[in-house]
Amino acid sequence: MKLNDLNPAPGSNKASRRVGRGIGSGLGKTCGRGHKGQKSRAGGFHKVGFEGGQMPLQRRLPKRGFVSMTAGHTVEVLLSALNKLPISEIDLQVLKLSGLVPIKARSAKVVLNGEISKAISLRGISATKGARAAIELAGGSCLE
Repeated sequence: MKLNDLNPAPGSNKASRRVGRGIGSGLGKTCGRGHKGQKSRAGGFHKVGFEGGQMPLQRRLPKRGFVSMTAGHTVEVLLSALNKLPISEIDLQVLKLSGLVPIKARSAKVVLNGEISKAISLRGISATKGARAAIELAGGSCLE
C-alpha cells in the first residue's frame, strides 16, 4: 500500500448538493426553496420558537414546578464506610480527603448502614437517629 493509493471507502463520501445548476439537476431555478416567503430569501431567519408574532408556545404555557438550588449539597455517608477509616475524629474535611464525599459537598449526614465496631467522634456532621444510637453504643459521640 502506498500513500498515493489511499482513498475513502466507496459510499463514505457523499457529493455535496449543487443547487442552481439547471433544470436537469432537480435543484434549478428556486434551488429547492419553493416560491416566495421568508425562507426562500437569502438571510431569511427567525428565532427558534418564533410563530410569526403569535405568542410562542413556551410563553403560552404556565410555569410549573420548582428546582431547588441547594439540592445535592448534602451527601449521605454510610456508617460502614466510617468504620473503615483509620481516624477516630471525623469531620467534613476528613471525609473529603478520604474520598467518601465529593469536594463540592457542603454538608454530610451519616446513615445507619452496616455496623460500627470502634468509637468515633463526629464533628459538624449530622447523623440519623439510628446511626447516632449505633455510634454512641460503640462508645463514640456526635457533636454537631
